[in-house]
Amino acid sequence: MIRLQVLNRSATRGRLLLGSLVIPCLLGRSGIASLKHEGDGATPAGRWRLRHVLFRPDRTPRPRTRLPAKPIARQDGWCDAPKDRNYNRPVRRPYPASHENLWRSDHLYDVIVVLSHNERPRQSYRGSAVFLHVADPNGKPTAGCVAVSLADMRRLLAHCSRETRIAIGATASRRSPSRP
Repeated sequence: MIRLQVLNRSATRGRLLLGSLVIPCLLGRSGIASLKHEGDGATPAGRWRLRHVLFRPDRTPRPRTRLPAKPIARQDGWCDAPKDRNYNRPVRRPYPASHENLWRSDHLYDVIVVLSHNERPRQSYRGSAVFLHVADPNGKPTAGCVAVSLADMRRLLAHCSRETRIAIGATASRRSPSRP
């Protein structure tokens, strides 16, 4: 279990704890929220599975991990349009509804871990594209994800498997609202 430790729910910085590993992280610009809403800038509280890893093969080799991993392609995106049938799912670009481009010019999505937030059942407006990804080098908070340095991401992923969970916020010790 990866635990996220923060001083208060409005904090945009925290620490991920996995055994003796302590990794500084960045959170959403609005801190942690028990009830996530699309576009609120908050990292959702809960206990989430680490589903799989996506990585930019032109920038980084496949991370060492026991999680499934696949390369990101130029046309990969993630739907963030709450009324679209593919809301909070991967899509191929160009895509007619609003979506995030996973092949970014910055390095934030060079390695992405897809979390199980708002997965089953998916609910419109409850948040999409909540990832563990590479942190902004200037320390800028995320739009609602958890972010760590690339070096720390590699260290963390080396210890992760399909059984690994990330526990965020006040509900970290209880069952998450999203089914595993």
